[in-house]
Amino acid sequence: MPSQDSNRTSSKQSLEKLIETLELSDLQKQFLRSRWLEQVSWMGGRARDARNWYYRLRLTAIIGGIIVPILVGLNTSDNKNFASYVRWGTVGLGAVVAISSAVEEFFHYGDRWRHYRHTTESLKTQGWQFSQLGGLYSGYKSHQEAFSNFATQIEDILQRDVDVYVTEVVYKKEKQKEESEQELMKEIIPQSPTDNKASEKNISQ
Repeated sequence: MPSQDSNRTSSKQSLEKLIETLELSDLQKQFLRSRWLEQVSWMGGRARDARNWYYRLRLTAIIGGIIVPILVGLNTSDNKNFASYVRWGTVGLGAVVAISSAVEEFFHYGDRWRHYRHTTESLKTQGWQFSQLGGLYSGYKSHQEAFSNFATQIEDILQRDVDVYVTEVVYKKEKQKEESEQELMKEIIPQSPTDNKASEKNISQ
């Protein structure tokens, strides 16, 4: 069975051959390779990596979350050694579940996967429409005429990719960081006497 790396290499080579068949200048073909093909390949790889991490972490959390209650419910009172193994196993597995959930929540692998996948498919769609002079490019007689519009579409997609990544993925991480810091400050800084009196007054009322 072919590996994912060999499939990616084969797909990239096929797209490179497609570029060579288009009636474009060398500079335009270079743009296709550097700004379209390389981005399709890079973002496709990032999408696969994010998807794999998302599946690993989520499955670990789900399966571990199912097993932990089962271990807790086992009757181990007759065997102290077995009870000790079960107890430590439960603690260890619970820690793994918590870590897996925290890591996925922090890095947002699910969001990253969907983000990169959407951008990759958008780039591919533009590439295939351009190569066939269909869709947005159906009104052009040649690839030379359609190239300027194609280049503009690609740059718009890449710019939106950056904007969406900054506003969604990075913003979520910063928001979580701020919320964590606020919770930490609440635990570190004791409630002021004024706040205590206000709380007591509210309770008495």
